[in-house]
Amino acid sequence: METATGVTVDSAVADSALVEEIFAKDTWTQDDCRQLYAALFNVTNGADKFRGFANRALAAAPDPSGAAAVKAGLIHYMLGNFAEAASALAAGTDNRDRRWHQGLCYRKMELYSKAIDEFTLAADRGWDEAEAKVAVAQCQCLAGDTAAAEKAVEQLASNTGLSEYFVLRGLVAEAASDYDSAEEAYGEALELDPKSQSALFRLAFLYDMHGDEDQAVDLYAQCLETPPVNTNAAINLSVLYEDAGRWDDAEHALTSVLSVQPNHERAKLYDRDVTGSRSMYYDEDQERRTVQHNAVLDIPVTDFELSVRARNCLKKMDIHTLGDLLRVTEADLLGSKNFGETSLIEIKTMLSQKGLQLGQEVDPTPSLPSAIIPAEGQAASDSHGILGKPVAELELSVRARKTLERLGLATVGDLTSKAESELLTCKNFGQTSLNEIKQRLGELGLSLRGR
Repeated sequence: METATGVTVDSAVADSALVEEIFAKDTWTQDDCRQLYAALFNVTNGADKFRGFANRALAAAPDPSGAAAVKAGLIHYMLGNFAEAASALAAGTDNRDRRWHQGLCYRKMELYSKAIDEFTLAADRGWDEAEAKVAVAQCQCLAGDTAAAEKAVEQLASNTGLSEYFVLRGLVAEAASDYDSAEEAYGEALELDPKSQSALFRLAFLYDMHGDEDQAVDLYAQCLETPPVNTNAAINLSVLYEDAGRWDDAEHALTSVLSVQPNHERAKLYDRDVTGSRSMYYDEDQERRTVQHNAVLDIPVTDFELSVRARNCLKKMDIHTLGDLLRVTEADLLGSKNFGETSLIEIKTMLSQKGLQLGQEVDPTPSLPSAIIPAEGQAASDSHGILGKPVAELELSVRARKTLERLGLATVGDLTSKAESELLTCKNFGQTSLNEIKQRLGELGLSLRGR
């Protein structure tokens, strides 16, 4: 009998029994880990089942040592808790499995020097020497020592049967900005091992950065088919799904992280962003009306049959479009030399025919010339010092950041020069993101332009 997920009931039961059998062991080998990985992704709610077993196993040995510590470390590693895994493994039996997985943990934590030491020790204790040398060279490349990595590529050229060797070649090519060669190398890695998480992620990242989002989505999704969960792949995938309006898929990608790490801060942040995006209502009719309204505001005043006196006065005041007229008041016009009541009536009549009126775009609250409103007691000079702060430092959600990127707003000063209405006319930008931006600016004692 086959389930909705395509897994036969007998197979699911067998794999569930295998998970129990492996967890019952006092110590684990690399082969146990491989079997556990395969079983978990063949069982409905495999991640939840694994977390249940994991929590019970960790609770049963709160301060493990020896073989139990290696087992605890491997459990943490599969959960994606790399710092906890490295700590547990450090108290474990000194064997090749412990050293290899400590190296993997340190690499995930970007502690490349420590990872290199562990991979070297793993080889000393019986791990495949060529595989360990490739892992060391990958760490060297990721740490910026491309010269050592390039040398290793040449020295290890006979190991073309290792998928990770081609990942190494891809990393070296990426470091040299040779993206075509990197893509080719990652492709060769996947021919040898279609489930190579490192090759899948690097290739997906290349496609993502170069705008091939469909390819990136497919590869990121494949990254999540084998544990440990690749958090970066899950988050990048959720962003691509969110941009495409695939809210359920975006949430599912993040669930792959949160199902084993419920308190993962970045995943929770992105999950909240997806929830906020889902709740935003994008009104196409409203956007169409906004575009039409803006087109009207761009109409030159010279297109209308105004008197010579009115035309000349508007030209002297640097008023060229209907939009310019909406940003001045009756008092502004009457304050201009030679501009009288007759011209004023003429202008008001012209605007009323378009459903517009003088002063409707005027900010009712006075502001600094830069449109920055300092916090109470804050000097204007202090406020201006904040203007150069990159908007990336405001810790905004993905959707808000993408909107600011599309608008070309790189600094806080750029952002505060915009009005709420200007941001809200940007596609997929809603009240949730607007409130978030206003809150962040408010924390700096600043605000958006009035209108």
